[in-house]
Amino acid sequence: MGNTVDDTIAADGPLTVAITRRAAPEDELLMQAWVHAGTSMAERFDGFLGAGWVRSGAEDWHMLYRFASRAHLDTWERSPERIRWLRAAADLVEHRRTEYRTGIEGWFDEPTSRSVQEPGAAVPTAPPRWKQASVIWLAFFPTSLALTYLLMPFSGGWPPVLRVLVTTLVATPWMTYVLLPFVTRLFRRWLSG
Repeated sequence: MGNTVDDTIAADGPLTVAITRRAAPEDELLMQAWVHAGTSMAERFDGFLGAGWVRSGAEDWHMLYRFASRAHLDTWERSPERIRWLRAAADLVEHRRTEYRTGIEGWFDEPTSRSVQEPGAAVPTAPPRWKQASVIWLAFFPTSLALTYLLMPFSGGWPPVLRVLVTTLVATPWMTYVLLPFVTRLFRRWLSG
């Protein structure tokens, strides 16, 4: 029932799985409960680094799971818990696509593996590095500025290393799971133009 990662993906290093599923608009509450149950289950597995989801339109749900390595991801994908969780939604969701991505460039370039290819769909190419850097900066600058002002009352006497540590611990998940996907969607035409 689960998709395994293509052998071309490096066996070491973090791996993000982006899954697109479709559910009827009237099943929104059921879908939210199902997604939450899957995330709660995945976070109990070794190597789990995070998860999130966003919606596009009334029917499409995009879920992200990140694991520390291919082995950790395989353990989750092949687990009896995940198989039962997927079966529980057989009448609720339609699986549309699964993509496996590595690194920060995964927000921009084509997936290294795709389990479902839409008929006639062109494989997207990665935008130039300067455009990727520009979009990352557009997300990084306001995050860094906001955290500087928010932490200033508490961290004024802290050593710089501790301030930077706390800032990056807060900024990294925010950037990875919320802001970069949003900014990438916002500038999609410019990135691909």
